[in-house]
Amino acid sequence: MLVLAGETIFSLPFHLARYYRPSFLSSLGLSNTELGDIFAVYGVFAMTAYFLGGPIADKFPPKILIFVSLITTSFGGFILLLSPSVLYLKILYGYWGITTILLFWAPLIRSTREWGGDYSQGRAFGFLDGGRGLTAALMASGGVLILGNSLKQGSGITNVVLYYVFLTAITAFLVVLLLPRQTHSHLRTQSEASPKSLIRNKFLWIQAAILAVCYCCYKGIDHYALYVHEVLGMSETDSAAFATGIAYTRPISAVAAGLIADRFTPSKSILTIFVILIFVYALLASLTTGQGSQIVLFTILISAAGVFALRGIYFAVLAESKIPTYQTGLAVGLISFIGYTPDIFFAPIAGRLLDSAPGLEGHRLYFQMLAVIAIVGLLVTIGLVYFIKKREEHNAK
Repeated sequence: MLVLAGETIFSLPFHLARYYRPSFLSSLGLSNTELGDIFAVYGVFAMTAYFLGGPIADKFPPKILIFVSLITTSFGGFILLLSPSVLYLKILYGYWGITTILLFWAPLIRSTREWGGDYSQGRAFGFLDGGRGLTAALMASGGVLILGNSLKQGSGITNVVLYYVFLTAITAFLVVLLLPRQTHSHLRTQSEASPKSLIRNKFLWIQAAILAVCYCCYKGIDHYALYVHEVLGMSETDSAAFATGIAYTRPISAVAAGLIADRFTPSKSILTIFVILIFVYALLASLTTGQGSQIVLFTILISAAGVFALRGIYFAVLAESKIPTYQTGLAVGLISFIGYTPDIFFAPIAGRLLDSAPGLEGHRLYFQMLAVIAIVGLLVTIGLVYFIKKREEHNAK
């Protein structure tokens, strides 16, 4: 249920723009810049919700919080059926910024950490994100079939929206029926979970920086459907099918990363993945033509697999950083408050880059930006590995 809820909650705000971007933009009459600004509003509200939601997760059972999040998110989908203006879309995404995060994110991460126990954090988070990836791919596959029929009938993306509204609502009721009311050792002692010790913990802020870089790379996947449509000449349906196909690499990448992280530590695994991403983004940024599409598609696939591997293990660093379990909610709130700030700035910057130089040149600039971001991630992760090693040496004395 954590896996199913963990992906379905974000399907309406993100799947529509990720897997069906050309159709989503044309149906709502949006430019890349306008859509980027709409996502920025989501990011502002989500950023606040991350911070406020952490303490709530340490106090209330996840079952109730997750149900409320899912059902309120599904209601928002009906607004998309009204062909809303940019202003109303900003209001809707601000609403989703609250419903998908405030009562949901920290309970999800805390429940997963408790599920993983002392020795299987990599596997726990790998299976969570891998399962979420498989869920996303299966949902998107159904959506692609619906989109193909809708385009033939001239109804645009309406039926796809209804499809995701239904999936989100039905998941909410499955949570009520199937998710245990309370996870193990759910402490409510707020005096123990003081934020002062966390704020002084350098590992928390380093992890927040790594999460911000990982999330930028993940947000980068949102434009892959547009890339293959504009640069490689795929149709709207084929580009959606390709973006959906990419999603099927997520469960394999995340689970594999989790297993490797438990063997070699999450921090060293993350460092290696950033090295791979730097080379892949640099290659995509150097392309001067849309020819050789099979090689380009394979390179995009490798970049997506690397990003999904990062997603599968970056919260496993919580245990490696020795952050106490009873402070998980607060820690996730603080880390996410910083780490998910790309929701505010990434889409507006990317949208303006792509609109400033339509076609291949805009996408080259886009991949150059991602390469620079991955370099920053590598440097921060090197710092994390260094501090962990210094702490271990100090403890061994």
